[in-house]
Amino acid sequence: MELTLLGTGAPDGLPRPSCPCAACATARGPWARAATALLVDEALLLDLTPGAVFAAARAGRSLSAVRQVLLTHPHDGPAVELPAVLPPAGRVPDGQVLTLISGHRVRAVPMDAPGTGYEVSAPEGERLLYLPPGGAPAGLAERVERPYDMVVCDVVGRPDAVARLRAAGAIGPATEVIAVHLDHDAQPGAALERRLAAAGARAVPDGTTLVVGDYRAVPDVPRRVLVTGGARSGKSLVAERRLETFPGVVYVATGGRRDGDAEWAARVGAHRERRPGGWRTEETCEPAELLAADGPPLLIDCLSLWLTDAMDRVGAWEDERWARGGEAALRARVAELVGAVRGTRRSVVLVTNEVGSGVVPATASGRRFRDELGRLNAAVAAECEEVLLVVAGQVVVLRG
Repeated sequence: MELTLLGTGAPDGLPRPSCPCAACATARGPWARAATALLVDEALLLDLTPGAVFAAARAGRSLSAVRQVLLTHPHDGPAVELPAVLPPAGRVPDGQVLTLISGHRVRAVPMDAPGTGYEVSAPEGERLLYLPPGGAPAGLAERVERPYDMVVCDVVGRPDAVARLRAAGAIGPATEVIAVHLDHDAQPGAALERRLAAAGARAVPDGTTLVVGDYRAVPDVPRRVLVTGGARSGKSLVAERRLETFPGVVYVATGGRRDGDAEWAARVGAHRERRPGGWRTEETCEPAELLAADGPPLLIDCLSLWLTDAMDRVGAWEDERWARGGEAALRARVAELVGAVRGTRRSVVLVTNEVGSGVVPATASGRRFRDELGRLNAAVAAECEEVLLVVAGQVVVLRG
């Protein structure tokens, strides 16, 4: 089954006319995207968009053989003129199956938002799932019979849809995930490629033809990632995005509880609101135990708070206790954590702070914390396949 993506952008396309934002300013050439529309084996058109005939011609395809046009979502704005070569556009009711004269079977998949998803089965057996913008399948409580060969969906806007499909077995290790409906929140270029690769997905330029079911290496997702950066740099958000398309993630909060501290409670609340609803939170300063156990991915946020607790436990803030066993005790705790990162079989994203690039702390204990955090970061980074530095919300790849 051949799939030609006539467009891969949001309904308004990218760049948007007269929009001065940075995403639109850089969406040029291969990163410019028309509204998403899919041509399947030149027999089925999923979504009718302006200029579909010309988009097909640019891709070396024709719409003259199309026997069915199906819409997935309500189209705002002016009506799209139906080209003379196309049959009338329609929509299949949820749960019903349409069989085309070409032999393709199309099943309408109910969504949790306005719109309809379509499962397309080729006569040879390949299966494609296409979801509308902002939509995720409804009612995926049970595992599916077998994974789809390809899933085309709004990976950036609805990462939880990918997580649900993975949890239900609809996306497997060999499923190719293609991101479409790309808009302003998916700034083009290397940053988008990295974000999608972390989700086991990719984006392609408009006009690309893909073979559904053809073998292609799925993007390699690093098992251990360290994300570092300064205060309010966006490092936690970057770390959370690394795992947002995976089900059952365990968020390991190492900050502990601070009774009576309203500002700290507000910070914790903001983090919780941002996390996917299906994630579970573990508040612990013993992440080595979780790293040693089997289970879903871990997000550990953060190592600097873990180190604060570790130094509290061994009395590392006081010079005398530091000299009389505190240093050795801290080294042992750090070695235990680093060894757990090295030996874990789970996917893990760790967050830490960079504190050694500014003013030298005025106290001996402050300088000790700065030095020990630098050593800890270096030791953990050495065990990670990918290390990212976040500056002003932008990711700089240090390793990977």
